[in-house]
Amino acid sequence: MIRLALSILATIIANAVGLLLATALLTGFTIDAISFVVVLLVFTGVMVLTGPLITKIAVTSVPQIRGSISLVSVFFGLKVTEWLMPGFDMGGLSNWLAATLLVWLGSLIAEILLPIYVFKQLRNSGGNNISIR
Repeated sequence: MIRLALSILATIIANAVGLLLATALLTGFTIDAISFVVVLLVFTGVMVLTGPLITKIAVTSVPQIRGSISLVSVFFGLKVTEWLMPGFDMGGLSNWLAATLLVWLGSLIAEILLPIYVFKQLRNSGGNNISIR
């Protein structure tokens, strides 16, 4: 149970790093400071809920995008979050595409580094290590 909680916390921190990276580097990409936590939680929730759905669609219908499922999930997650949250604005299409890459890259780097340096319990996870006893 602790491992699951740490995994969720690591995902939230990784998404925060990605969103802050996009906010810092893109001029039209803005998140209100007051609503940052809510935007972060909505974005993470959308990513967690739509990730398996996009994976299933990719495997069955469009196998060509299997290698970019994470990018498609971030792309979709950013747009849904922008629709749902009034304090979150991505700007135009070019910002949306650049933000997809920046959020994905920032999250990827954080997901790799967090288990190594911060959450050492997650270091040897070879998959889903959830066990019910």
